[in-house]
Amino acid sequence: MADGNDVFDVIVIGAGPVGETVASRAVRGGLTAAVVEERLAGGECAYYACIPSKALLRPVDLAAEVSRMPGLELRGPIDAAAVLARRDETVSHLDDGGQVSWIENVPATFVRGRGRLAGPLRAEVTTPDGGTRTLRARHAVVIATGSDPAIPDVPGLREARPWTNREATSVQQVPKRLVVIGAGPVACEMSQALHALGAQETTMLVRGDRLLARTEPFASELLAKSFQQSGIDVRFGRSPVRVERPIPGGPVTVHIDDGTRIEADEILVGTGRRAAVGDIGLETVGLQAHGPIEVDASMRATSVPDGWLYAVGDVNGRNLLTHMGKYQARVCGDVIAARAKGLPDDLPALRDTADDRGAPQVIFTDPQVCVVGRTESQARADGFAVRAVEYDMGAVAGAFLQADGYTGRAKAVVDEDRRVLLGVTFAGPAVVDLLHGATVAVTSEVPLDQLWHAVPAFPTVSEIWLYLLEEYGL
Repeated sequence: MADGNDVFDVIVIGAGPVGETVASRAVRGGLTAAVVEERLAGGECAYYACIPSKALLRPVDLAAEVSRMPGLELRGPIDAAAVLARRDETVSHLDDGGQVSWIENVPATFVRGRGRLAGPLRAEVTTPDGGTRTLRARHAVVIATGSDPAIPDVPGLREARPWTNREATSVQQVPKRLVVIGAGPVACEMSQALHALGAQETTMLVRGDRLLARTEPFASELLAKSFQQSGIDVRFGRSPVRVERPIPGGPVTVHIDDGTRIEADEILVGTGRRAAVGDIGLETVGLQAHGPIEVDASMRATSVPDGWLYAVGDVNGRNLLTHMGKYQARVCGDVIAARAKGLPDDLPALRDTADDRGAPQVIFTDPQVCVVGRTESQARADGFAVRAVEYDMGAVAGAFLQADGYTGRAKAVVDEDRRVLLGVTFAGPAVVDLLHGATVAVTSEVPLDQLWHAVPAFPTVSEIWLYLLEEYGL
């Protein structure tokens, strides 16, 4: 398109799943929208995170299930080349044509280029040909730029060009020797996936004393045991102090704080993410580009007068999960449409509640770890009167039938004053499909006396609900 001034009701900077959803909801509400993206439409999740990582992990999960079922046998190792080929298909070979078409069919206007704020209700886009296109919004501008990997300040680490989730999920040749820094979801998932696909010497450097520090301790214990049994070297209480890579693309040496060192082919950093707020023009509207953009329950930026700027997804720091970003986007798009029409926007449906009550999360390792709401320690820290109950999932008939030697555990955290669930955690093989029932119970605050009448089918793993309630005393 030619350079020029364009006016839309809503401008969305960022075409990941969150930005796409905002535009879709705003258009559904009768508004016009433009969506700006410098990279691939579809965002990090579609090409370098959620989708490709699960494509890499699914064969690992299936292989583990087969190994636990008498009468079935794997004939040789996982075919890494076939797995990588299917991964390429799941990310459309890094071609975003389908996503661009989806946006245009919303219908919204897709603008390719680097977008940044240029004052109130205005954005400037640097197009691929070096031109500048100015967009103006009648009602709102939405920042949906996501987050970037955080690289620790370790001498030599940046110069060694470490892998992040992008390089790990788009790998074309699995390294034989891999060092992983971190213990969160990215570090755990990609350590297990790459180890199973050929990284025979995989070492995890974990600064703390457990994996997945924000989950219940038993989840870490089960996962660490699984990693160690598979041959992953998990070193707790260890951190890198210096990294050397004298030849670009050559071997990397990691010096550890206990005086030892490791030589590897690649080093992967999975130590969290930071809001992508650099060079998006926040200073033009009086904001500082330091950390997440603070928003209220309608996703409106609290520090900008007149209520025209919104921030959704990772960039607001509330919950760095794709599904939660899309949830926020639905709230945001509906709020913008209501305000544009002069309609009341104080209805509960137009306010974010799930971020506070319980964001569901799955770590797709073996065993899977599924969490919604608060852990016991979080609930106590938040001042609730807490009672927690746990149950061995291997003692459930459905689990015994699913796998020989099924090992798993479940935990429910109860608000004793209201007798509702504050959080639920499952850790075990194939527990992912139990999570949404827990999410409904936690976010809807279903009373335990009522939940008791939701009878799980026999013999399924979902009978864990019955045993948790009985353990509580119902």
